[in-house]
Amino acid sequence: MGLTVSPSWAYSLQLPQDPRAPGIARGTLRAVLATHAMSEHREAAELLAGELATNAYLYSDGPYTLRVRAMDTGRLRISVWDNNPHIPAPFGPACGPHETAWDAERGRGLFLVCAYADNWGGYPLGGTGLYGNAGGKLLWAEVGP
Repeated sequence: MGLTVSPSWAYSLQLPQDPRAPGIARGTLRAVLATHAMSEHREAAELLAGELATNAYLYSDGPYTLRVRAMDTGRLRISVWDNNPHIPAPFGPACGPHETAWDAERGRGLFLVCAYADNWGGYPLGGTGLYGNAGGKLLWAEVGP
């Protein structure tokens, strides 16, 4: 009997409060995309995962979770849950360079997510148990057709 793989799939990776974790998130994402023959999304997906994971590392105080999911539409969705409920400005009603100066030392990463992603969003989580959390927020971005 042959191996059957559904067109949609998802992987989750819990990451610790460690400065090396965003790099591990990018490496894991590369392996997942190579395994599923989706390397055409690699550059944008790596940037999205790295910036979302770095944001979680910098602005939360506990572990966080990266989730990579292939959607039925052919898009790739990358999301990160962390325990900080604040939705940052770029994921609010407007995303644009006016929110943070381009020469600022911090605050540009999520604007890069908005620039590279085909779609993005964020919402607070009120202790729903999703991703094993007790609240916090979920930021997500999509790439693909």
